[in-house]
Amino acid sequence: MNTGREPEHVAVVGAGMVGLCAAWFLQERGVRVTVVDRSQTAAGASWGNAGLLAPAFTLPLPEPAILRSGTASLLDRSSPVSVPLMGGRQLWAFLAAFARNCTPARWRRAMAVFNELNRLSLDAYDLLTDGGVGAPVKRADPFLVACSSSAERKHVLAEFAAVRAGGGEVSYELATGAELRALEPVLSAEVRAGLRVHGQRFLNPPEFVHALAGAVRDRGGEIVDGFDAVRVQDLRTDGVDLVAVGGERLRADAAVLANGVRVGALARPFGVRTRVQAGRGYSFSVLPQEMPTRPMYFPGARVACNPLGDRFRITGMMEFQRDDAPLDPRRIRTIIDAVRPMLSGVDFTARREEWVGSRPCTPDGLPLIGRTSSPRVHVAGGHGMWGIVLGPLTGRLLAESMTTGRTPALMRHFDPLR
Repeated sequence: MNTGREPEHVAVVGAGMVGLCAAWFLQERGVRVTVVDRSQTAAGASWGNAGLLAPAFTLPLPEPAILRSGTASLLDRSSPVSVPLMGGRQLWAFLAAFARNCTPARWRRAMAVFNELNRLSLDAYDLLTDGGVGAPVKRADPFLVACSSSAERKHVLAEFAAVRAGGGEVSYELATGAELRALEPVLSAEVRAGLRVHGQRFLNPPEFVHALAGAVRDRGGEIVDGFDAVRVQDLRTDGVDLVAVGGERLRADAAVLANGVRVGALARPFGVRTRVQAGRGYSFSVLPQEMPTRPMYFPGARVACNPLGDRFRITGMMEFQRDDAPLDPRRIRTIIDAVRPMLSGVDFTARREEWVGSRPCTPDGLPLIGRTSSPRVHVAGGHGMWGIVLGPLTGRLLAESMTTGRTPALMRHFDPLR
């Protein structure tokens, strides 16, 4: 068993995008990996998310607009943000901390950090695909923003202006509804204005994550489904043990905790106090009469759509709810009611793959990446809505830190002990 700074064998908890990226980049640095998951590969938020690699829209979640939406949702059940009245003490404590970060000044500070992330996020994807991960990553040129009015578009333009003011880059052009329909006939006449946004990409999330898992296995990594880790035991000079529900143990030199909204339970004994709350998203698939070829976003409804080859995925909602709550059909209806007027040739009654998944959200909107109070226990989680787009960069940064003992400058923003 290696007791030095550089681990020879790392156990990764969580076989979603973030955990598998950590495993892949550790392998790049010569580390043997074992990935465990309580259910199976590409379950949870890595399965049903929108699949957008869109740095232009990868923004801090705590911001004044979502605070207003959350407050309105207490009275308006059609709101794209859902906050239950009977949420419990822990949820309300999280929401109070979240609300304190929904100020313009704090959003600007967080946006400066996201600008740094966004400059590097797609490059990390190139490392994966160039390194043998076989699923396609497609260019969305252009990515479409579809609005019901020019006034609705102004909110997006104001957001892009704030991104640029913080040093970010967004390339776009104004477009009329007719121009957008010429690109994607699925858009209805209710789309009267919008944007063509350049430099974005998209993928099929289950397809890509399974390909990533295959690449990890092909390079000698082991992936163990059905291993529900409930405790990490720090053995100090002998490494760590992952302890499962049934008492099974897995020993390694170090552990990476990348198990989504459940990361807090494993990380708390190692000094991680930031609460990770489920901000649940909903999605379903439809078959339009004419299948779109590029993703699109409806900012008025906060709904994203993505063509996955043989189906069209529609994703929306931010539901602050416990992660094990059942799917609420009212949330699906909220998404349909919001997007139905904007699309044509879609039979929503024939939808399939209805899904709800828990995005792991932090009160300040910044992920938790790095070592805990134990040098053998590391965290990669709390990405909110952005685990797919930021997963590869997270894995690259964490692998560098774990194998060199040096913390990359960008990682200092994400200290799990903050």
